[in-house]
Amino acid sequence: MIKETILKLLKLDSLLDSLTGYFEGRIELMKYEIKEDLARGLAKVSLLMLGALLFTFFLIFISVALAFKLSESLGAFNGFGIVAGIYFILLLSIVIFRNPISRNLEKKLKNLIIHKDGTTRHRRPDQR
Repeated sequence: MIKETILKLLKLDSLLDSLTGYFEGRIELMKYEIKEDLARGLAKVSLLMLGALLFTFFLIFISVALAFKLSESLGAFNGFGIVAGIYFILLLSIVIFRNPISRNLEKKLKNLIIHKDGTTRHRRPDQR
């Protein structure tokens, strides 16, 4: 009771209501922006996953075709062994160089997300 009287006397009640409304509006705006960014990110990840799936199918079919072609020239299963050996060498090189590859990918992903000056790529409409 006394608090409300003092606030009305100093006309701080409307200021308090305005500030409360302002912060509630800002919170709602931030929630909307987060949902928007999340939807955009999920769409990009979905497209990336679809591309990876299609590339995997391409790689499987081209590998089988190469193995059959090599088998025609070298013998029954030699072509498949050569293709498997190529994939094994790729696997070994990735395992051996995993730390430099990981650091390089991490650096590139950070550069995609954050600009050099520390600002994010996405700008809110109220920023100029």
